[in-house]
Amino acid sequence: MTAITRRLLGAALLAPARPVWAQWPDRPVRIVVAFPPGAATDVLCRALAQSLTPSLGQSVIVENRPGAGGNIATVAVRRAAPDGSVFLAHSVAYAVNPSLYRNAGYDALVDLEPVALLASTPNLITVNPERLPVRTLAELIAAARTRGLDYGSSGTGTTTHLGMELLFRSRAGAEMQHVPFGPAQAVTAVVAGQVPVGSTSLPPALPLVREGRIRPIAVTGLRRDPALPEVPTVAESGFPDFEALTWFALMAPPGTPAAVTERMNAEVNRALAAPEMRARLDAMGFLPAAMDRAGYGAYLRAEVAKWAEVVRTSGATAE
Repeated sequence: MTAITRRLLGAALLAPARPVWAQWPDRPVRIVVAFPPGAATDVLCRALAQSLTPSLGQSVIVENRPGAGGNIATVAVRRAAPDGSVFLAHSVAYAVNPSLYRNAGYDALVDLEPVALLASTPNLITVNPERLPVRTLAELIAAARTRGLDYGSSGTGTTTHLGMELLFRSRAGAEMQHVPFGPAQAVTAVVAGQVPVGSTSLPPALPLVREGRIRPIAVTGLRRDPALPEVPTVAESGFPDFEALTWFALMAPPGTPAAVTERMNAEVNRALAAPEMRARLDAMGFLPAAMDRAGYGAYLRAEVAKWAEVVRTSGATAE
């Protein structure tokens, strides 16, 4: 053994050990989206994937696996290898479904690892102005009390459904008949006059609002949304503290090493903070919601409890 070899070997032995997961797994990363192409979760994740690919040093591929309100994708990722190559992209439905389904196939607080909260968007209550010429939430509630009204939502058990039940049935004492659609179909149903009232997340409704084809009545966040600053919140329309958000997050298979989930959390938060990403999300009606993993875990626990109570009191079921 030469002197140079001995020096190099000694330096290697003295150097700190390189963590096994310091580098990303040497394979493409799949983000399994629990909803179809064009849904808000899909749109958000495709924008995010473009930013994550260079920062992770691996191709980030978005794969849609819709069905059963997101349960099919959730169960598939729960069973995937915990090697950092696959993540689940879900919405608030991840927190709602275990209360809504007799057997969702997973426990929201146990079966997957929380990784990152991506963004949120308030829901938007809209009307077809030709079928229902109201302009305020108070006028809509009065109309619901005096005549039978249908409203379309993004689907049974979504916050666009449960939020309306919480607002109209529980808080306002006015009932409307729920008609479930898909995320995009709920907006077009209002435009076509199939239902006079709609409740959807903001992104799919925004273009039609800007075209004047549907009229926005209120947003369900605690603050007015930058994309529609002229539209009041439900809270400032007579229902203090009312909030019903659609949020989007990443989860990982159980047992995924903490170093992997922590790095993904850091890379996601870095991507969301980039000015060009913030501008892109603002234009689509998304509000970036960067949190560390502990913060997202606490938020998830609160959301599971909140929506379980709404499901219980409303009697909603997906089956």
